[in-house]
Amino acid sequence: MKTIAVIGAGTMGNGIAHVFAQNGFQVNLIDIAQTSLDIGLANIAKNLDRMIVKEKISAVDKENTLDNITTFTVLKEGVAQVDLVVEAATENLDIKLGIFKELDEICDAKTLLATNTSSISITQIAAATNRPEKVIGMHFMNPVPIMKLVEIIRGYSTSDDVTQSIMDLSVKLGKTPTEVNDYPGFVANRILMPMINEAIETLYNAVAGVQEIDTVMKLGMAHPMGPLQLADFIGLDVCLSILKVMYNGFKNPKYAPCPLLVNMVMAGKLGVKSGEGFYDYSESRKAEKVANQFS
Repeated sequence: MKTIAVIGAGTMGNGIAHVFAQNGFQVNLIDIAQTSLDIGLANIAKNLDRMIVKEKISAVDKENTLDNITTFTVLKEGVAQVDLVVEAATENLDIKLGIFKELDEICDAKTLLATNTSSISITQIAAATNRPEKVIGMHFMNPVPIMKLVEIIRGYSTSDDVTQSIMDLSVKLGKTPTEVNDYPGFVANRILMPMINEAIETLYNAVAGVQEIDTVMKLGMAHPMGPLQLADFIGLDVCLSILKVMYNGFKNPKYAPCPLLVNMVMAGKLGVKSGEGFYDYSESRKAEKVANQFS
């Protein structure tokens, strides 16, 4: 594999494009909006600059990485003659099914199709195509340039050859691929999301406050980040979506989203992306924190 198409220039998409490009692959980064592509490229550049400061790469490495990325706003142009497509669009079943149906129609027969979905059935996505044996889950962790794990999820029809190819490809990216089977939430989110949901339930039941809950998990369980802060960084809407997929898939009440989470998402309190979740990320609060450092 030499040429990779990445669909979606958001947090996960630009991170995936970054990692492939930094490892010498030609990357076609695709999004419907040019502004999204511009923001995605700017974020890649910022992350590369951080790596330069930490002396992990050189300025030449940065230039080469950015030179390996070409942007497209037209899907058909972006996926022409690529070896692999990695879809990293919004975590929405209908959107993903539409994308994969179109990809199946316009991509070369040899092209492999992967999705970065964090919970949606690979088998269901693959069923929208006429090449289910060539469809696979490639679930990167956020932030993609730093996190080593890639969950490799086999759909019901995913072939052994395709699975091995994607496992080998992940190793070339400096990642640690881990093969799992296709059940709601896979492994990472099947374990992580109930923990986050339980932390929200603990807050909802007034057992403790936000900072107290996160402190207990950081200092008592050696987690680098508390579950409520982590939920803010993931996006509360994404957490809710994953829990709904698991609840609908298993019909088990232990996966039912906490009412507080549901209400916060309805209120538009989505975490970092909206400026407020369990913590306040607004510019006014940032200014207040800076002022407090010098008071």
